[in-house]
Amino acid sequence: MATPPDDRLDQLLELVVELASGDTGARMTPSPAADEIDAVIVGVNMLAEELQALNGDLEARVTERTVQLEQAHLQLERLALYDPLTGLANRTLLGDRISLAMAHADRGAAPPAVLLLDLDGFKAVNDSFGHPVGDLLLVEIGRRLREMVRETDTVARLGGDEFALVVVDAGHEQVLAMAERIRVALQAPVQAGEQSCWVSASIGVCFAVRGQDAATLLRDADTAMYAAKNGARGSVQVYEPRMHATALSRVLLAEDLRVAIADDQLLVHYQPIVDLTTGRTTGVEALVRWEHPERGLLAPAEFVGVAEDTGLVTALDRWVLRTAVAQLAAWRSGFLRGHEFAMHVNVSPIELRTPRFAEGVLDCLAEHGVPPGDLVLEMTESHLMGEDAGTLSALEQLRTAGIAVAIDDFGTGYSSVGYLRRMFLDVVKIDRSLITGLDTDPQQHRVAAAILAIVDAFGLEAVAEGVETAEQAERLRALGCRYGQGYLWGLPLPAEGMTALLVVSAAMNPP
Repeated sequence: MATPPDDRLDQLLELVVELASGDTGARMTPSPAADEIDAVIVGVNMLAEELQALNGDLEARVTERTVQLEQAHLQLERLALYDPLTGLANRTLLGDRISLAMAHADRGAAPPAVLLLDLDGFKAVNDSFGHPVGDLLLVEIGRRLREMVRETDTVARLGGDEFALVVVDAGHEQVLAMAERIRVALQAPVQAGEQSCWVSASIGVCFAVRGQDAATLLRDADTAMYAAKNGARGSVQVYEPRMHATALSRVLLAEDLRVAIADDQLLVHYQPIVDLTTGRTTGVEALVRWEHPERGLLAPAEFVGVAEDTGLVTALDRWVLRTAVAQLAAWRSGFLRGHEFAMHVNVSPIELRTPRFAEGVLDCLAEHGVPPGDLVLEMTESHLMGEDAGTLSALEQLRTAGIAVAIDDFGTGYSSVGYLRRMFLDVVKIDRSLITGLDTDPQQHRVAAAILAIVDAFGLEAVAEGVETAEQAERLRALGCRYGQGYLWGLPLPAEGMTALLVVSAAMNPP
């Protein structure tokens, strides 16, 4: 009987081909013969098992790496498009959303509106409670903003304490109503950790027009926001084209001021402070002026705000201090030798918070040989409302050295009586608004009497600003106010003119 043909070699060849083509699940069953061919079949099957296991492991690793890459991509996208602190959109994503809304407007939809918000008082929170509390405040502000907009709108944090909203498919009245709701909501206290923080928001609104790009729209909203800040803080301002011209003018003025400080275009004028009992001039206030090469003599109100916004106020304040102290030294070396006399110099809150501020003041006095007791540093009450540890430390250092500290424009802030309790104060300068009408209005007389009584109760000296008539001066004297300042005794004068007046005063009132 003939032996059937053995086709195992052909089957084995087919198995190798299948495995080579990628079918790692292919297998071949050995025959009962259990000979050398079957041994090869078993070996190939074992190799196939290893290949299949290896292939499965590789596929699992590829899947895992793919998931990791996708997650990394999402994380990078989030970092690129979202603010890591608040989870809000960032400036990049905001620009994309504005561009998308403008593209829809080009196809017939209503153009979007952009609201830009800047928190008023945020720096005081950071300075008083620290940056962790400030971060919690920003997160809570972001949450409130998200709750007040629709799902179709975008809320973004641009950095620092600036937020922006893109409002789509809404009319002007709807947008302004939303801005007002936000303004009111942000006036409520915010709980940041264990601290209750009070801030407000200055809001600029810009309604887009077709064809406008995202950068221009944001710029105009920012311009409107600064108009709100420079006006009544915590208000809403709608962008108008004239605002851009004003903003550009401020930029140019800042550049001119930078040159003016370096090129000695600034001047100091001096206004007398007079003892109401004796009529003797006991001090002067140094008031900066700017001899602009094209615009003529500029008063502080025309450029100090620009200096504060651009960071130039520190250089400006230091220049005024050096000039005033040098002038005082010159007077002291001559006709004012032995006389009671003080130089009043205004200090911005920015300068007050700079490192080594107190040391710089003391070095300036030492350089010119002026005793610390001859200097009075003035700061407005509203600027002291955000006092921080650095400010208080500087004030304490100044007081310890013998330099007096005065609150300027007293009566125009929010916490006047509370500030009179502070241990760093020596002088209270009563704002002119409380002096106007003192000689004709009985109500104003009673208000002035009450304020002077409070100042006296805290053991402080009072200087009445804005005194214009002899009757006002006499009523202030009768109420116990010791010093006055105002047009009654003359306008602020350059050093030469003030020197002439002081020579006469010194001669009439010898030490």
